[in-house]
Amino acid sequence: MTELPNCETLLLAYDRGVLQITLNRPDCRNAMSLRMVEELRAVLAAAGGDREVRALVLRGTAGHFCAGGDIKDMAAARSAGADAYRTLNRAFGSLLEEAQSVPQVLVAALEGAVLGGGFGLACVSDIAIAHEGAQFGLPETSLGILPAQIAPFVAKRIGLTQARRLALTAARFDGAEAWRLGLVHYCEANTEALDQRLAEVLGQIRQCAPQANARTKQLLLATETTPLGTLLDEAADRFAEAVTGPEGTEGTLAFVQKRKPEWCEG
Repeated sequence: MTELPNCETLLLAYDRGVLQITLNRPDCRNAMSLRMVEELRAVLAAAGGDREVRALVLRGTAGHFCAGGDIKDMAAARSAGADAYRTLNRAFGSLLEEAQSVPQVLVAALEGAVLGGGFGLACVSDIAIAHEGAQFGLPETSLGILPAQIAPFVAKRIGLTQARRLALTAARFDGAEAWRLGLVHYCEANTEALDQRLAEVLGQIRQCAPQANARTKQLLLATETTPLGTLLDEAADRFAEAVTGPEGTEGTLAFVQKRKPEWCEG
């Protein structure tokens, strides 16, 4: 696969088309520093153009996903004034945009603290798997600040009315409630069950053609911004390209020949 950037705050591991990205700041429950934001953006940029990478798994070390923004970074920016805060905050919003639109399937494995920025990352994942004991929340208003970059992604994920309730109360809730809200797709009783579910999901992803998945994800995201007629016209073009392209040809032959297509594993 493509050479990945060297990282101080992330652990990277690649196996059979899956790149695992582990947030690695265990001393602060993997709080999101500006360096971590920059490193995540660099990894997403490198992996996003690599067709060998079919899925990205995002999780954290030491039993926590991410406890939100790094307060130390915020304190360091204070002396530089409002412009520094704006730059710091907007960089995280760019990360969320890029993570949401990466062509691979983005899977989030959520344990421990899933707060603030961590909550935002969960909201841009394609598939989210939570430990039932995970603690979710938007604590920003209890600190006198705003969930500024996170808010649009939260509202799209769980709906405006629930987003308003959670943001305006800073309420904490567990994995079972996250599942009830539609924030996550699976809620597992323990880490072993979470890992089993993750393996199952990755197995399902490996049954799907990589380019077909990327184009389908692009189509689904476009439903939020593109007029229906335009979207359907573009979808028809993409469908014709897919049917006559390498993956469509291979998938059709595999079906007729009663075998798995070449992109399948296991």
